[in-house]
Formats: sequence, structure tokens, C-alpha cells
Amino acid sequence: MSDAREVILGRIRGALADVPPAERPEDVPVAREYARHGDLSGEALVERFAERVRDYNAEVRRVASDGVAAAVAEACAGWGLTRVAVPTGWPARWRPADVELIGDAGLTAHALDDINAAVTGCAVAIAETGTLILDGQAASGRRVLTLVPDHHICIVTADQIAGTVPEAVAALGPAVREQRAPITFISGPSASSDIELSRVEGVHGPRHLLVVIAGDG
Repeated sequence: MSDAREVILGRIRGALADVPPAERPEDVPVAREYARHGDLSGEALVERFAERVRDYNAEVRRVASDGVAAAVAEACAGWGLTRVAVPTGWPARWRPADVELIGDAGLTAHALDDINAAVTGCAVAIAETGTLILDGQAASGRRVLTLVPDHHICIVTADQIAGTVPEAVAALGPAVREQRAPITFISGPSASSDIELSRVEGVHGPRHLLVVIAGDG
């Protein structure tokens, strides 16, 4: 492994040998001929996202902007959950009734395993790929919240849905550059497959993913 690492780093150094020391990445224009913007908007964009999320065997529910708390409470009741972990930045308007919310003040992996469910928001979502993007801040919470529990409920507001990957990456730019935010991409429940391609869910994260899309469109 160390020999391979040195080979790779040596090639990188060789490729950068003619770059002036004072040159910055933004000093050199880069041709970007791929599609950077999608052609969907409004209801069509939201529907595309919902469709792609379902393709990953995840559940989708659409609610009005003021219906998030009720949707979370209904999902928890359906799964038999009475205690769920939430990020410290969880909005008060999204707090469900009859569900005990455990704020993540440094919860350990063992504590999260006992709670067995997490509810988070997201930073951005991608319609074309059905992907959720968490940035480790505010409503997204720490990455461990979406790795240990068996159930994950993610709230996405309609205005957070970007059409394409380039649009989503551009939206994440400030958080990455200014806050050095850790970025996590989630496409469906955690899944893996063995050599015979038998799909198994929940090996590396939640077996169940519910995406609640909130908006009044």
C-alpha cells in the first residue's frame, strides 16, 4: 500500500511540476461543457425527486409546510418508535407530539443504537439522482446520527431541491469553503450485496429511510 501511495503522489507531483508556485486554482479557466442546470422547476422538479427517491426503496411523503411535525409523529407511530434522536439545531416547528426527542449533545454510538431512530433535515437534495446531502450543521446534524440508527427520517423542503449534481455542488460551496463542512451523500437506505448480488439493507446504516417533502406548491 505504501509503494502504491508513493507512486500516485509521485505522478501528481510530476503533473504539477510546471505550475507556478503563486498560481491558484481559480486563476486557470476550466472548460465545463457538461450540463450544469436541469430543465425542470416547480412541481415537476419535486415530483422527479420523489420518483427517484422511491427508486431506491425509500418511502416518500409529501406534506404542507406546516405538516412536518404530524408526518414525523405518524411515521414514528407506524414504526413503533417513541424516542428519536435529533440534531441540536432541530427547528421547534418540526417537533412532533407524543414522541420524545433526544437532542444530540454528543450521543455515543451505543446510545444511538438504543434509540434506534434519527430525524434530520438536509442541506440540499438532488432531483435527478434522488440524493440527500447532509452538511453536518444545523438540522443535518452529525454524520453518526444517520449511520447507527435503524430508521432515518429526513425532512426536505421543496426549495432545497436542486435539479442536477452540479447545481447541488454549487449550493454547497459556501458551507464547504467557509465552514469546512463535512458532506454526506445519501441515496436510499443503506444497502450492500454479496458476490451473488443478493441485496441486503441496513449493513452500513439505516434499513429504513423516509423522506418527508415539505412545501405548499
